[in-house]
Amino acid sequence: MADSSHGHTPAAWTGVIIAFIGFCVAGAFMVMGSVAGFWAGMALLALAAIVGGIMSAVGLGKPKRAELQMKSTATAQPAGSEA
Repeated sequence: MADSSHGHTPAAWTGVIIAFIGFCVAGAFMVMGSVAGFWAGMALLALAAIVGGIMSAVGLGKPKRAELQMKSTATAQPAGSEA
């Protein structure tokens, strides 16, 4: 389980950091009674999902299962052998 890289990617870290800031902003403005500030925090939450998704799509997220299988198959065969 330690080698699964679950959440240990730039896309995941960036998305979580932006979402955390969004929750803090929304929570602070909710206590202060500012509706516009609350919705600004909610907009940051939406931005976190978008940024995380884009970063994952360009290759900064967790590799897909098929990519992992191709890499493991390529490294499992000894050099010079034909399959």
